[in-house]
Amino acid sequence: MLSKLFKNTWIKKTRAAIYNRCINKNPKSNQVWDFLNTIIMKELNDILQQIENAIPYWEKQNTTISQATVGWQLDHSLLVINGIITQLAQSNPNHYQWRPNWKRTYIQLRNSIPRGKAKAPKQVRPVDNTSIEDFQNKLASAKNNMALLEKLDKNSYFTHPYFGDLNLKATIWFLKLHTRHHLKIVNNIINKG
Repeated sequence: MLSKLFKNTWIKKTRAAIYNRCINKNPKSNQVWDFLNTIIMKELNDILQQIENAIPYWEKQNTTISQATVGWQLDHSLLVINGIITQLAQSNPNHYQWRPNWKRTYIQLRNSIPRGKAKAPKQVRPVDNTSIEDFQNKLASAKNNMALLEKLDKNSYFTHPYFGDLNLKATIWFLKLHTRHHLKIVNNIINKG
């Protein structure tokens, strides 16, 4: 556990150092930022591909793992992705102000979301009768929205119910963390169901 915590902390510090050195202090190093941006976008697109690969298991459920079906987990993930990116695009970057938040810091250090500890807000809870066609439309929207991330200001933000305001960098971290959390649940349902 301690080595995992050290590894995650080291990775974050390294990424932050690269970001600060290359972006904030050396405006000529857009190539490094473009490279990092490419890696981040590849990770996000890989996550969307994993969601798409799980569609054949849409109806599968295992109540010992989750009360929700695979379809619910996937639909929820896309509702979160699309909703957050929409909020980022509509935000005013001049109004963003970082504030300390112990819940966010704890989850960032842990780099995982504990299962069953939080309830999804109503706006990102899927309706029970979502069709696969509706889901595929949401997936197409998510792919388009992911491309939009590259064009947003670094201080574009959305307000998380527990973590407060998250700027673009923190939002991307959260999107990856949250979606991977639900993909782990999906994989458990598929493999143990």
